Amino acid sequence: MDKGSPKAIHLKDYAAPAWRIDTVDLHFDLRDGATTVTSRLGLRRNPARPTQGPQPLVLDGQDLALLSVTLGNRTLTAGTDYTVDAETLTLPGLDGTEASLEIVTRITPETNTALEGLYKSSGNYCTQCEAEGFRKITYFQDRPDVMAKYTVTVEAERARYPVLLSNGNLVDQGESPDGRHWTRWQDPWPKPCYLFALVAGDLRHIEDRFRTCSGRDVTLRIYVEPGNEDKCAHAMDSLKKSMKWDEEAYGREYDLDVFNIVAVGDFNMGAMENKSLNIFNTKYILARPDTATDTDFLGIESVVAHEYFHNWTGNRVTCRDWFQLSLKEGLTVFRDQQFSADMNSAPVKRIQDVQRLRQVQFTEDAGPTAHPVRPESYIEINNFYTPTVYEKGAEVLRMYRTLLGAAGYRKGIDLYFQRHDGQAVTTDDFLAAMRDANPDVAVDWEQFRLWYAQAGTPVIDADGQYDAAARTYTLTLHQTIPATPGQPVKQPMLMPVALGLVGTDGRDLPLRLQGEAAAGEGSRVLVLNQARQSVTFVDVPTAPVPSLFRGFSAPIRLRFPYSDAQLTFLMAHDSDAFNRWEAGQTLAVKILLDMVADRAAGRPMTVPPAFLEAVGATLARAHDDRSFASLALTLPSETYLGQQMDVIDVDGIHAAREQLRQAIGSAHADTLRAVYDACREHGPFSITPDAIGRRALKNTALAYLMATGGADAQALCLQQYRTAAGMTDVIIALMLIADSDMAERQSCLDAFAERWQGEALVMDKWFMIQAMAGHPETVKRVTALLSHPGFSIRNPNKVYALVGGFTGNPVCFHAADGSGYAFLADRVIELNALNPQVASRMVKAFARWRNYDGERQAAAKVALERIAHTPDLSRDVYEIVARSLEG
Repeated sequence: MDKGSPKAIHLKDYAAPAWRIDTVDLHFDLRDGATTVTSRLGLRRNPARPTQGPQPLVLDGQDLALLSVTLGNRTLTAGTDYTVDAETLTLPGLDGTEASLEIVTRITPETNTALEGLYKSSGNYCTQCEAEGFRKITYFQDRPDVMAKYTVTVEAERARYPVLLSNGNLVDQGESPDGRHWTRWQDPWPKPCYLFALVAGDLRHIEDRFRTCSGRDVTLRIYVEPGNEDKCAHAMDSLKKSMKWDEEAYGREYDLDVFNIVAVGDFNMGAMENKSLNIFNTKYILARPDTATDTDFLGIESVVAHEYFHNWTGNRVTCRDWFQLSLKEGLTVFRDQQFSADMNSAPVKRIQDVQRLRQVQFTEDAGPTAHPVRPESYIEINNFYTPTVYEKGAEVLRMYRTLLGAAGYRKGIDLYFQRHDGQAVTTDDFLAAMRDANPDVAVDWEQFRLWYAQAGTPVIDADGQYDAAARTYTLTLHQTIPATPGQPVKQPMLMPVALGLVGTDGRDLPLRLQGEAAAGEGSRVLVLNQARQSVTFVDVPTAPVPSLFRGFSAPIRLRFPYSDAQLTFLMAHDSDAFNRWEAGQTLAVKILLDMVADRAAGRPMTVPPAFLEAVGATLARAHDDRSFASLALTLPSETYLGQQMDVIDVDGIHAAREQLRQAIGSAHADTLRAVYDACREHGPFSITPDAIGRRALKNTALAYLMATGGADAQALCLQQYRTAAGMTDVIIALMLIADSDMAERQSCLDAFAERWQGEALVMDKWFMIQAMAGHPETVKRVTALLSHPGFSIRNPNKVYALVGGFTGNPVCFHAADGSGYAFLADRVIELNALNPQVASRMVKAFARWRNYDGERQAAAKVALERIAHTPDLSRDVYEIVARSLEG
């Protein structure tokens, strides 16, 4: 792999461009097989680079046919006036302080399977330019710190492409000869080229309006393929909620006359925040109760909000370079998390966010692809759209808010917008705004900056000592950060520790630290900033049970020697909802890992009766908050359990978890059935938090009943599958049937496919259900499904559902015979030639291959090396494979 290896790009090498581009005038002549792009650039010498004499202009470009280059009124000659290679167009030296450059290129969107730049999807033209796709449209300084105002003209055949869209406001339109037409769009706000967008096709739309806080009316449109108009109402409602929330929570008003969304079926990402023309994967727009689950509805609400919020955190203020990606993505994830918490259940949303963080980001932090929130280098920027940049980046934002308080955080964010509107900036600029807006807050911001610079998940070992005679409780925290690739030694981090002490009556005790004059509230935030740190609370009447890192106040792993009794006590009494859930999860992890150890030692696995009693107590309180109860009753995932082991026992974890599920189902069968019946719906379908909670708890109860393998439970599940009105209940029932040995298993799967073969997104669920089934024959079934008429390796959604779903199935993907690894290697090699972005995302499933037993390690290494030796390996896949093999 070393021969001709791609070179890394380093943050330390950043330099501002010698030339700025102030204006961009683009003309697209869309024709089958040969689209012509004319680009007129208004150039200006960068005042930040006051170099004397002519300065070279280097423009990025890939897969372009260059037709002409004109500087001012002079047509340039190749070799004499400019040079072209596979990735750049270079003018060796431009005189003066301003210049006008016209470039004409030809591209073929129809053959663009990578779905970057301008491509064709289901007969429609569409763009995806983040991170570096614009260079596949025309030669340009394809970097986020070059911000320009765009005018775009789009011309195409009217009959086939009646809708022609781009960024900004529509300023003109007209007819052309031979049945063609055109539209012209102007975006008054400077933006980097990664935010450019174009859509042309035969689309339909729904329309609404939103009146901003200053009284302006904004036209809102969602464009979809014909026949999907009836699946857009929820997305439109989510957009209007987002606009209102951003005005109220952040003081941010929308700044154009129109906001358009287009949903396309072939899209690498979830959605893209292009200024005023957001392009979405259909997965995050299309929804009806009969085609979409509650998870889908909540996901649409969240993603629509996320892309809209980017209008300020990413568009109006963008990142200087791609190393600063979390400046916009981590911040915007945090904003969409806040929004979703306000729209639904805040405790449930927090738990779900932490579950995802632990499932994907903690795994990344513990593997060979670990990197800081602000990386120091990359080979392919597409590989750094990661859980670390997004989810851990959001946790950094949450810590800002916890340290500064809600009011201090708002002052900081207001100053950030005030200082940097219209600029491309860095995470350091954001930190400076937070610091400068809160001069009286005693935080060592230089130490806090380590959250951007150091990879790895901090481990906090905590201990508490109660002195009955002195009535004091001393809490000691010791932080360590594991070594990660390139960072063997770490410095202590600064983090907020939200905590409380729970008394014997189940109530929070007033907290007074040694040296304080008066006791504070029952929950408070301390700052941990040393490798080892102790605090002593005084006037503590009885030995308390500490509740640490409430609300998951920092993205860490906590180790505290809780007894089972203490965890059960916190499950029942902790005033912090997150820590009530966490106590149950911690207890379940302890029991499951003990069961795994017993199995490995040849001892029978047993379930402690006290744990089953604790589950019963949770069931008894289930109707107080059904969504929370559903999460509290759900066992830790097999992936999360694997994270707790030095050598992951795949089969042992699966066996222990299945036995515990069966024990819970058997011990509480009557109560679970009563809960199920009490949560049945008796009215019209709705997606209110209460209705979602009812369905979640009902289906959790059904899953435990099905774990017993009883005939009554199977009949109930089959009845739900056949009679449920909404897709949520249908999908859960089908998942449980598919993971069982029921005689009706295959007939149910076949009937579902027959019923929904015309709905691509519903069929994605069908593919994923089979990919995640825990059957020994799953890898053969998944291989066979590659030939199903509804599957296409060229469609990212299909790949994520079938191949990605399979990699999320630990017991089958990590089969001891290596068949799962061989299957994935075949798919990655195939995808590498079609869509390197998707291929690189799939290969990340190998990240922790060294944490498995020797037999599995050997099989995974063979698969990785086979990928590594693939001819013409893309930079996307090369980077992940190389780092995985280097370990």
